[in-house]
Amino acid sequence: MVELASLGRKSALFIMAAEPEYGPHLRARFTPLITGIGPVEAALHTGVALARLEAAGRLPDLVVCLGSAGSRRCALGSVHQIGSVSWRDIDASPLGIAPGVVPYLDEPVDLPLECPLDLPVATLSSGGDVVSGAAWDRVSADMVDMETYAVARAARTFGVPLVGLRGVSDGPGELGGAHDWHKLLGYLDGELAKAVDLLAAHYG
Repeated sequence: MVELASLGRKSALFIMAAEPEYGPHLRARFTPLITGIGPVEAALHTGVALARLEAAGRLPDLVVCLGSAGSRRCALGSVHQIGSVSWRDIDASPLGIAPGVVPYLDEPVDLPLECPLDLPVATLSSGGDVVSGAAWDRVSADMVDMETYAVARAARTFGVPLVGLRGVSDGPGELGGAHDWHKLLGYLDGELAKAVDLLAAHYG
């Protein structure tokens, strides 16, 4: 059963990719839909959840997608709201279509998201790869993750606004394994919880 949370006057569906990002501070505030890692899992589970909520007459007022991200521009441990998100590994250029554009889909390269908070705003690039080392040279966005674009497409399909909140866990150098991703997740749990409290106050 998908659980909705109250954010002041708004009902919200919180979405996260993986349990390691969901620490005690966030656990005290909401129960998220955990989609699994990557754009396919995020699109599948978000779409199914929203379809079930719609069928039950319980579509939320807001979707909040949050968790960790990599960056070569934003400071480690900093939390940002996402102004727009793109899909970095969609490339139909052999068909004469610009990279980042989904063929036959009337959507912009950069999907705009809600930015209701007094927090730094960053652009985000989602894709199916973990960006590390020289791969940063292919990224023009401020931050990278693997799920937000997929969640944004699902939310737009159901007409539900999306807020993206991401804390920087790694980048811009080479990742030395899962440990490099995990080491800041406890700190980001507390910082993201503060951002969730700001959301609740904003909609209160």
